[in-house]
Amino acid sequence: MRYDHIREAIFLDRPNRFIAHVLLDGEIVVCHVKNTGRCRELLVPGATVLLEDRAGRPGRKTRYDLVAVWKGERLINMDAAAPNAVAAEWLRRGGLFRRPELVRPEQRWGSSRFDFYVAGDGKAGYLEVKGVTLEDGGVLRLPDAPTQRG
Repeated sequence: MRYDHIREAIFLDRPNRFIAHVLLDGEIVVCHVKNTGRCRELLVPGATVLLEDRAGRPGRKTRYDLVAVWKGERLINMDAAAPNAVAAEWLRRGGLFRRPELVRPEQRWGSSRFDFYVAGDGKAGYLEVKGVTLEDGGVLRLPDAPTQRG
């Protein structure tokens, strides 16, 4: 998975779950936050963030998406869709099975929904993928925000 047109900025504040104000080339810019989790220990004023420039995309309210943030020496992905996209790529390339036969995203089983149904090498099963943004003393924790499913 790749991001295009990445720009570095400084995080200023987050007035709601969906947007943030950042300082980009000396100008305050509103950007879309691709993770609606709390992320309070990551999105702190002065943190260096990475933005993806999405100029020219129809229907957008903001030009930039906030996709990652530096916390010390670690670059933390903030795109809530990235873990499933990366997992799908990995599964299709034989990451779980030497001979993947089936990779179906967003599959239901009874009243539950799983991120993937996978089959290969004579085995099959459901797979749930999680991206974690809560870090506490070097340990990543889930969930970073209480949820019914989490």
